[in-house]
Amino acid sequence: MRLFKFILIPAVLFLLPSFPHAGWFPQNSGTTYHLWSVHFPVDALTGYAVGYGGTILKTTNGGTSWVSQNPGGMYVYTSVHFPVDATTGYIVGDSILKTTNGGVNWMNQNPGISYALYSVYFPGNVLTGYAVGHNGIILKTTNGGTSWVSQTSGTTNDLHSGHFPVDAQTGYAVGDSGVGGNGNVILKTTNGGANWVRQTLGTTNGLFSVHFPLDTQTGYAVGYYGTILKTTNGGTNWVSQTSGTSDLLGAVHFPVDVSTGYAVGGWNYGTILKTTNGGTNWVSQWLGVNTPISVHFPVDAQTGYAVGDSGTILKTMDGGSFVEEQSGQGPTVKGQGYKATPNPFTSFATLPGHESERFALYDIAGRRVGTYKGERIGMDLRPGVYFIKAMEGKAGLERIVKIR
Repeated sequence: MRLFKFILIPAVLFLLPSFPHAGWFPQNSGTTYHLWSVHFPVDALTGYAVGYGGTILKTTNGGTSWVSQNPGGMYVYTSVHFPVDATTGYIVGDSILKTTNGGVNWMNQNPGISYALYSVYFPGNVLTGYAVGHNGIILKTTNGGTSWVSQTSGTTNDLHSGHFPVDAQTGYAVGDSGVGGNGNVILKTTNGGANWVRQTLGTTNGLFSVHFPLDTQTGYAVGYYGTILKTTNGGTNWVSQTSGTSDLLGAVHFPVDVSTGYAVGGWNYGTILKTTNGGTNWVSQWLGVNTPISVHFPVDAQTGYAVGDSGTILKTMDGGSFVEEQSGQGPTVKGQGYKATPNPFTSFATLPGHESERFALYDIAGRRVGTYKGERIGMDLRPGVYFIKAMEGKAGLERIVKIR
């Protein structure tokens, strides 16, 4: 069985964070298996994450602790979705699982297919839902998964993501050809999947995620080589946006409106992008050795989670990182805006224009690990994410990343 395609990199595992500052901070997932999907159904406290090795994790305290719910077997689970509450939910991957008691028990549903599934979505209730996957497969259930019926997608492209914005009638699915990131597809249905129509795109880059925040008209899709597409007319036209990265973007999510959204992914390094103006500008919030693959903000644009390779779980409680939008001035960075170069670095980093100044360095757990001049920062550090702060003045923290 063919599995979800994503280029993964070795990761440095971090301790449970206690750092009382802004940004994205790792949580202790308790696993080193890659995590493919995260979903918090109704609030920022109770959520689920799934991945390799039959991994199913649940938290009821906002990620302070994650508890394994593995029902047995070394399956690959690629998507998790709880339609209306934290009790009844679905997982897809090598199989389809359903729980009606918050994950205490997971029941295997057999749709009678041999292809891997990459995405599951139930628009508004626990009965009618869709799953998409390898070789253009689209499945639909109208009875809570008791039976799943194949739909005709009209493509053999792998479908990585499906989304129905407001009801079970109008939805979208995106994918790629599986050949080096080239070849893509966006499908749309307006009759509950009885017919799926291919939409015209201005790019050949493969796509991995699609999301329509409020209605069936304005939506976003992301994929290979930093591709971000936007439509404001229900997919009749898709317009490319400038992401500022060539990384593979694996997920996109707009929590509450069409203006503020996040895209995550990675190729050589993990990437989290944010926009507050509907994608006119995308600003990098996080660059680390871990690759986030899925992102979800449960109730607002402030508290969110991202999961990815080697058990990575990141959390933010302030809408991302140190990036602030200033009207008419574009993105700036809190504090003095020191720019370390190179960043990430392998030996040491410098701060051009501040070589003679002294900086304190903190690790991800908030511990001070040294004092450096701006001409040679981090020579003796192990790989990881760190924060620098000027010894004088009130400059804010700046993130730097050391790789092996």
